[in-house]
Amino acid sequence: MRIGEVARLSGVSARMLRHYNDIELLTPSGRTSSGYRHYDDADLRRLLEIESLRSLGLSLAEVRAALDGSGALSPQQIVNEVIERTRERIELDRELVRRLEAVRSVEPERWTEVPRLVALLKGLGSSHPSTRQRAALAHEGGAVAPLVDAALAEGDPNVAGALTWALSRSDGDPVPALEAALGSAEPQVRRRAVESLVKVGGLEALRRALDNADPVVRDRSALAVGASGDLGAVPVLIEMVVAGRDDVDAAEVLGRLAHDLERVAEVVEAVAAALGTTDAASRVRLTQALAELPPEPARSLAVALAGDPDERVAITARYILRVMAP
Repeated sequence: MRIGEVARLSGVSARMLRHYNDIELLTPSGRTSSGYRHYDDADLRRLLEIESLRSLGLSLAEVRAALDGSGALSPQQIVNEVIERTRERIELDRELVRRLEAVRSVEPERWTEVPRLVALLKGLGSSHPSTRQRAALAHEGGAVAPLVDAALAEGDPNVAGALTWALSRSDGDPVPALEAALGSAEPQVRRRAVESLVKVGGLEALRRALDNADPVVRDRSALAVGASGDLGAVPVLIEMVVAGRDDVDAAEVLGRLAHDLERVAEVVEAVAAALGTTDAASRVRLTQALAELPPEPARSLAVALAGDPDERVAITARYILRVMAP
């Protein structure tokens, strides 16, 4: 069978058949007396196998490996490759739906607004961090929903910074969507949401997040709320010191709160109450935190701890007393 007839019957173009021949994937077994390529039954069977494997999404190199029995690909590996590529196509379709929903959510009033929005979505959806960063930095006002979605999905810290900067300059309010993301089932989404809330100044949302089940969300919220001078963060800040989660930062915020005369008593009382824990490592950290508090209210606690039965606590307390000495 000549190449033209094979192309007509199989639906594979003559150009592609010639390419298969050039890369030695499918070489006709013979030629006619006039020099034309001639395909026999074995060649046609191999063509069927090639096209069947290509329909599964395999590259020509993978098709060759499978047919030549080189061991590079087993049937199980081929199935796994097809599954993975199918998932990638599904994710691309989902991304398209997300982009369309983003266009719909901002309700562009004029068709002239749509190209700018599409360009933003395309830039934010790029696989290159530098392209995503440029798209965020170039955004002026306008839609907030695509920026929020991008910020919640962004893993590159430089791009994330550009996105939160763009969010702070957008015309809309990103806080409700970011606060809703604090309840996401995905830990990374929750943590990106709380970081974005800190940077856009969503203090009310952060106050409500002080009892979030995720300790990272809770801690980040407490540091921001406490830095604003709100005593509502004190229980979580104490918890952070006790558990050893960013305890140095938490102690510093407690110290800043305690230097306000109206707040000092509450902070010192909270530290004193926590010192009742039986965990020695926690008590050492709490004792270290006394160094951040005003000397006078903290001194009595340090004096008591200087005689603590745990040597580490006692040594730490005595050192703090020396630092406090005029």
